[in-house]
Amino acid sequence: MSQVTVDVWSDIACPWCYIGKRKFEAGVAQFGDPDSVKVTYHSFELAPDTPVDFEGSELDFLAQHKGMPPAQVKQMLAQVSGIAAQEGLDYDFDSVRHTKTLKAHELLHFAKSQGRQVEMAERLFSAYFTEGAHVGHVDDLADLAADIGLDRDAALAALTTGEYADAVAADIDTARGYGINGVPFYVIDGRYGVSGAQPAEVFADVLRTVAAEHAASGEPVGEDA
Repeated sequence: MSQVTVDVWSDIACPWCYIGKRKFEAGVAQFGDPDSVKVTYHSFELAPDTPVDFEGSELDFLAQHKGMPPAQVKQMLAQVSGIAAQEGLDYDFDSVRHTKTLKAHELLHFAKSQGRQVEMAERLFSAYFTEGAHVGHVDDLADLAADIGLDRDAALAALTTGEYADAVAADIDTARGYGINGVPFYVIDGRYGVSGAQPAEVFADVLRTVAAEHAASGEPVGEDA
C-alpha cells in the first residue's frame, strides 16, 4: 500500500492533543496498515504569551487566561481527566507546570531531524501531563530527548542556538494559512482536515478513504504539508 501522510498541528500543553494522539493511534490500528501511515507533528502555541516560569497551578493559569471562576476550571479539568482516563492516560493537573512551549516545539523539530519525532511527542506529553515535568527549560528538554535515545548534547545545542526556531515559526504560519485556530488539527494526504480529538472510527474512515482513492487512481499517496 502507498504511504498516507498525516500532518498534525498540536501543542504540548494541550490536553486534547494527547487524548487525540491516543484516539488517532486507535484509528490507525482500525485502519489496519500502520506502516503505511507517516505522521509529522507541526507546531502550534495555544498561549504564546505564557511565561517560561509561570508562578501558579494549571488551575490558576486557566482561570486567568480564560477568565473563568476557579470552581468552573476545576470542574472542567476533572472532566478532561476523566476523558483522558478512558484513553489510558493518567492526567495529574495538580502537578502540571505550565510554561511556554516554544522550546518544546523546537525539540520536536530536532527529533524529526533524527527520525524520532513521534516518540519525542509522546515523551513530552507524558512528561507534561502525567509527571509534572518542566518542558520549558532547555536542560530539562535535553534530558527528555536523552530519555528516548537522542544525543543529549546535540539536543541541548540545537535548543540553545535556536536552530529550529524558524521551522517552528513556519509551522505556525502554515497553520494560519490553513485557518487553524485550535488544536489538535489533522491534515490527511494534504487534502482532508479533521479537527479535534475525534473518535477512532473517524480517523480510520478518512485513512481508508484516502487509501482507496489512491489505489483506484494508481497515484502515489500524499505529500508532506
